[in-house]
Parts: sequence; structure tokens; C-alpha cells
Amino acid sequence: MRYAYPCILTPEPEGGFFVQFPDVRGALTNGADREEALEMAEDALTVIMGAYVDNDEDLPTPSPVAAGQYLVALPPLPAAKLALYTAMRAQGISRAMLAERLGASEDAVRKLLTPDYGSHMTQVMKALRAVGRSLVVEDLAAQPARRGV
Repeated sequence: MRYAYPCILTPEPEGGFFVQFPDVRGALTNGADREEALEMAEDALTVIMGAYVDNDEDLPTPSPVAAGQYLVALPPLPAAKLALYTAMRAQGISRAMLAERLGASEDAVRKLLTPDYGSHMTQVMKALRAVGRSLVVEDLAAQPARRGV
């Protein structure tokens, strides 16, 4: 799954932009200008996804980007952690079970599943392999802050 979600930027009367994600309950932020609003959107998305993980909830599925929306992708490390979390849920693998497979503590697994915790990517990749998944990194041409089509 791609961890990239459409957001809506609404100009605020006093300046700046209010940001909301139609697919992600509770992911709200703002910024002084469009660029800052989109940077803050990435942070808000990372934090709120951590709340979904903490609450053992399914992650929302991103909808297609509609006209007037912007696409915000999670950074690679949080996206990899969410892929691990999603695979564990789909397979019914508990944190304790993954800890056993990895020869690690449950606290170490909790950190591997926390999107904004600075784990080492190799550890997340090892955990993904332990649940039968792998990680593919794709690069795309950078685009200025543009609206979705």
C-alpha cells in the first residue's frame, strides 16, 4: 500500500492555510503559507498514524486525489513502519509474536511500530521479512506544491 493521502488546504482569513485530510480522522494542522502547510501536513499525518497504531486500529485507506486537493506522502521510515503494522494486523501477529520471531523485546517491537520514533531502517526491513513482506523504494520527480488533478 502507498501511504500517501489527499489533503485539502483552506485559506484562513488571517492568512495561511488550514489543512485537513478527508480520509484520516483527526489529522488537522495549518501553516503560514502553502509550503509550510504541506510540511506541517506530513508531520500531522505521521503523528496521527501513530495514534491509529497505539489504539490498534486499522489504518485508513487513501482515496484518489480529487481536483483541488494535494497529495501528502509519509516519509519512507514511517511508511515502512506502517507497512509492518498493516502486515501484522492482516496476519494476526501480535507484538509478542513478532518479538519472539526477531529475538527482541516487546518494547523494541513497539518502537519499530511507532511512526515518529527514529528506528534504523534495517531493523524495520528485518521485521518486515519476519512477517513475509519486503520494502520497495520508489523515487519520483519532485514537484512544486501542486494540486491534485
